[in-house]
Amino acid sequence: MEGAAFLWLIRHAPVDGVAGTIHADDAPADLRDHAQLAALRQSLPRDATSHASPARRTVETARALGLEPKLVAEFGEQDFGAWTGWRHDQLAADGGETYAQFWSDPARRRPPGGESFEEQVARVRRGLARIGPGPATLVVHSGTIRAALCIALDLTPQAALRFVIDPLSLTRIDRLASGWRVVSVNQRMV
Repeated sequence: MEGAAFLWLIRHAPVDGVAGTIHADDAPADLRDHAQLAALRQSLPRDATSHASPARRTVETARALGLEPKLVAEFGEQDFGAWTGWRHDQLAADGGETYAQFWSDPARRRPPGGESFEEQVARVRRGLARIGPGPATLVVHSGTIRAALCIALDLTPQAALRFVIDPLSLTRIDRLASGWRVVSVNQRMV
């Protein structure tokens, strides 16, 4: 399979912060699940290139896995603009009609000052195109993995939002000359 790319997509560890919050890029990772980190580390290829979103939680997770990733801006989480730092329950109570309208079509609508999931998919597509052949690890966000699955499976962005991607889970996809192949989604190693 000359030119094929074999991708191990790992969602970062849980955020060490208030649950239900739209976290900023500087939110730290909670790296206390040593068993899952060890199991993930053992499942990763030894000769892979390593990539990560520039967010603190992805970089910390990558380093806990023994990786020194190249930071790729295109692999960042969806930009929630003015809603970053707010909890969803606060936004539901105080966000007015804009918050409710966003959730009526979350694939196409943008949070104030942010980006739509469709725009994230386009950004992730550009990032994936930069990954060369061979094995590669990507420590990224749930939205980034949903976007990669949207691309690999040729789904609508709305359909890709149905995937559950848990913290410290592994998703495997391959980019082949003939198209994409999905090996596994949201796999827990322990």
